[in-house]
Amino acid sequence: MAPGLEADTVGPVDVAVIVFEGSRFRGDIVPALRELQHDATVRILDLVFVSKAEDGSVGFVELGDPQAAEALRQVTDVQFDLLSDQDLEKVSDGLTPGSSALVLAWENTWAARLATAIRESDGELALLERIPRDSVTEAVTALRAG
Repeated sequence: MAPGLEADTVGPVDVAVIVFEGSRFRGDIVPALRELQHDATVRILDLVFVSKAEDGSVGFVELGDPQAAEALRQVTDVQFDLLSDQDLEKVSDGLTPGSSALVLAWENTWAARLATAIRESDGELALLERIPRDSVTEAVTALRAG
């Protein structure tokens, strides 16, 4: 188990799929992920790089794989295997040939205390929704214009 990870106190967990058309992953996001983990904003629980060749064949690189790129290992040394083979197959099915994706699962450690308090008070999170970036951009632009 990942050090410090307890079922009763774990924060909310998110999964993101970041697609790189033309397999143009250069590792530019790795320093940002490393900083978020180092600052205890998030804890990376699982990370898999999925690539789909032009012929449709699919490859996976996980943190525990010996051939994992150094950039991926620098993000975290914890491997939790939260993402299933079925999850990764679903991601690869959605990729166009010649593209790749970084699939991340992270605990929102910044929200762990609030999540624990909600559970301990017999509360239940009924809705959590992310507002699309375009909507936020439009609202900010309108605020500045008005």
